[in-house]
Amino acid sequence: MSTLTETVKFECETGNYHTFCPISCVAWLYQKIEDSFFLVIGTKTCGYFLQNSLGVMLFAEPRYAMAELEEADISAQFNDYKELKRLCLQIQQDRNPSVIVWIGTCTTELLKLDLEGMAPSLEAEIGIPIVVARANGLDYAFTQGEDTVLASMANRCPEKNLQNTSQIQEQLKKTEVENKTFFDEKMTSTLLNKSGAPTPLVKFKNLKKSGDPTPLPGSLSPSDVKENQKIESQSLTNNKILKKEHPPLVLFGSLPSIVANQLTMELRHQNITVSGWLPSNRYGDLPELGEGVFVCGVNPFLSRTAMTLMRRRKCKLIGAPFPIGPDGTRAWIEKICNALNVVPQGLDEREAKNWQGLEDYLKIIRGKSVFFMGDNILEISLARFLMRCGMTVLEIGIPYMDKRFQAAELALLEETCQQMSHSNPPRIVERPDNHSQINRIRALLPDLVITGMAHANPLQARGIKTKWSTEFTFAPIHGFVNARAILELVTRPLRGTSVSPVY
Repeated sequence: MSTLTETVKFECETGNYHTFCPISCVAWLYQKIEDSFFLVIGTKTCGYFLQNSLGVMLFAEPRYAMAELEEADISAQFNDYKELKRLCLQIQQDRNPSVIVWIGTCTTELLKLDLEGMAPSLEAEIGIPIVVARANGLDYAFTQGEDTVLASMANRCPEKNLQNTSQIQEQLKKTEVENKTFFDEKMTSTLLNKSGAPTPLVKFKNLKKSGDPTPLPGSLSPSDVKENQKIESQSLTNNKILKKEHPPLVLFGSLPSIVANQLTMELRHQNITVSGWLPSNRYGDLPELGEGVFVCGVNPFLSRTAMTLMRRRKCKLIGAPFPIGPDGTRAWIEKICNALNVVPQGLDEREAKNWQGLEDYLKIIRGKSVFFMGDNILEISLARFLMRCGMTVLEIGIPYMDKRFQAAELALLEETCQQMSHSNPPRIVERPDNHSQINRIRALLPDLVITGMAHANPLQARGIKTKWSTEFTFAPIHGFVNARAILELVTRPLRGTSVSPVY
């Protein structure tokens, strides 16, 4: 097997982020964390962005507000602490949230506002937890806004006390050994006849009823039968408990509740219990973290959260591909099972059944080509899945990539390239230069370009069929069931009328 670097080429171009603003994470996080309130600290431009760009995506009353920085703030004539206190007290009075999340913007970075320094004092003064997250477009790409929020919330999760869990597990093991020893000794002593020779064990179903005082020859007495049945039942119960007992597992990544429940049920079918999600639906239900807790991500843009969970909370990260598409979902479940010493069951049939259900979409995209310009850091996972569907991936542009966090996903991409016998594997371009990409698109003429909203309409006007990458961020695309949602988005422009190029 060839190495990954030989199969997939990596490049880096300008180093600029040509993506949506990361403060847009407010749009889905405030809906996920039901008792939260988000305070975006920035200028009127940030407010206009949230109001106009995200207006079509907000389907409920928004729980966010703007703390606008005026000229007085920029010239250092205003007391930031007093103004933020006034706003937080007003939020407390109007909404009474369980947590207030301060979202720092580009302006707070340029002005060097010490949000982390002000938050603890204000939190103690007003009595509401304040979480500070940097989501500025200077340092982060579109979806990394969620990453900074979850990394900050990971520090607020309660500490996991594994001492009691370990004691219970050790006690169960001890009980199992004692029961097994006692059961074997009891059977041995009972099954010896008067001469000392062993007597074959008679199945319980051949014994007389416990009310019959005369047992069959060579069988156990009714009292011994009852005792052994009791011991065997207790041993089986202990074994059953031990089989289900595994280290705590916490999943991190913001997904709609219905999708999170689907992934939880998929793991439950493998006898794996999810201890909690980060973020949780309510701030008070944040999962317990600490040594001995296993964590696994569901999105490839959560590398900062993963680092926080490992380094600061001492959790054990399960390096897995991400549950996007039937192939990625199966690999994700298998990695979790292997890490928790659980034998996966029925995944072959589960994956095959889902591929069969996608055949009506696969007929449309087989043999078609796709080009990723790069926007939401989901590009590698989506490209791997579309390649498995029979598409040719010409280029994978991605704003930022942590090769350590996406190592398993990259390995699955390589495996997919080999399985699909691609003679020209895709190259991955980190922080691509859009001007160069446009020239490559002109030369390659892909059937579909997946790009950000800034470039979709200009490309469409030139006869190139496009799809907004932001739609994949907001659509339910995780798990076996939701693979259809991905293909619905991909095939929609391909099913439309063709447009003649106007280059």
